Amino acid sequence: MNELVKYLARGNHPVEISVRPEKTIRLLKECIDRGFVHVKFTDTKGGTELGVSLDRAATDLSTANFDEGSGSAKFVGSLRLNYVKVRCIAQIDLGSFRGYGHLEPLDEAPAD
Repeated sequence: MNELVKYLARGNHPVEISVRPEKTIRLLKECIDRGFVHVKFTDTKGGTELGVSLDRAATDLSTANFDEGSGSAKFVGSLRLNYVKVRCIAQIDLGSFRGYGHLEPLDEAPAD
């Protein structure tokens, strides 16, 4: 398995949500409504930004207050990173757009 995938699958890592052109709750909510967010793992060399297609059933917005920009959100979705199918799970504080996350490999091959 790819070294980057192995690394991001071990434990939780600091992440932040990337929203362009500026980090606002309104733009983040638009991304969520479209079902796609960018999660950046900040503890890799140069950072690793991933485009995540949200799994609406697994994503939890029940403690998020988008009107006040407070609370937290759990984003869950899948993607391919270096040809490995993975699930990204990120818990984000809406006040700072930061939190922690990790990857779960989904391919049949067992993780080393």
